[in-house]
Amino acid sequence: MLCLLGATAHAQQKTAKLETSSSSSLPDAPSPQVDVLGPAAQTPSAVGTASVAGTILDTSGAEIPGAQVSLTHRDGIPLHTLFSAAGGDFVFTKLPAGSYLVIVNAKGFASYTTAEFTLSPDQSYMVPSIALSVASATTEVTVRPTEVIAAEQIKAEEKQRFIGVIPNFYISYVHDPAPMTIKQKFSLASHDTFDPVSLIGVGLAAGIEQANDKYPGYGYGAAGYGKRFAAQFGDGRTSDFLSHAVFPSLFHQDPRYFYQGTGTIKSRLIHAASYAIITRGDNGKPMPNYSYFLGDIGSGAISNLYYPHADRGIGLVFTNAAIGIAGKAGGTIIREFFSKRITTNVPPSGTP
Repeated sequence: MLCLLGATAHAQQKTAKLETSSSSSLPDAPSPQVDVLGPAAQTPSAVGTASVAGTILDTSGAEIPGAQVSLTHRDGIPLHTLFSAAGGDFVFTKLPAGSYLVIVNAKGFASYTTAEFTLSPDQSYMVPSIALSVASATTEVTVRPTEVIAAEQIKAEEKQRFIGVIPNFYISYVHDPAPMTIKQKFSLASHDTFDPVSLIGVGLAAGIEQANDKYPGYGYGAAGYGKRFAAQFGDGRTSDFLSHAVFPSLFHQDPRYFYQGTGTIKSRLIHAASYAIITRGDNGKPMPNYSYFLGDIGSGAISNLYYPHADRGIGLVFTNAAIGIAGKAGGTIIREFFSKRITTNVPPSGTP
């Protein structure tokens, strides 16, 4: 048995030598590579021994608790997020070496991002003082041209009608509407004076005149009625255009009546009745109502061109002017006390 054991050991030693010899005789084989990850390539889940701490303050030096503090890698990959303590302090621990940024957000303050800093193993880094400034308030304001606002308000006024039929365009239920342009004044006058319902009113007035034998120089029958209709039509159109468009454009006056709607009956009555002599300028200030006075005088003067010769003269001018002014005063009183209840499409209170 001793001889057998010795022979076996000798054979194993010889085999080992042969393997060693064979291995040394082979060409050099490539050895496996081990990637050494740099700090920037480490994942957010990596655990290290460094730490980052700091304190969140405002510009006066007071601590800001509850601020959201985020630690990110230089490449923007988020790592940790926490909230500052009661004293405004924060700390991130067990961080691997690498380059980082700290981002701070707090309600009412502008966002803050630190400069990039690099941590080495076992380093305790203190972020330089972080002072948050108050966030600037941003208010979005939509500015529209005054002409556009006025056009929208006029469009709404052109839908206003007594009992849904008779035009009630020249009353503003908006206390402080946008001023009208010259073009808008003429446009509104055209819509009002040539409204089909207005023409029906002209026909009724001519019929009443004929029934009362007013202005006999026009004659009777269909011809007489036609002349009276034409005279009424001329009076109304010239008065409307002169007092609502021409003179308001020249004197920069607003041709609309402005509904008061509140206060005592006396104050509302005075407000309505005085509108024939006191109106509002395009600048919003009260001024004498030159437009109504001169418009009615001018309309009366023009009426001398087509009324019967026997009825022409200065008396016709002032008679028609007085009737026009009195009619406007009475009309504004009706508008102030009754129109809103029976007018359709009245805008809600406070509509701009």
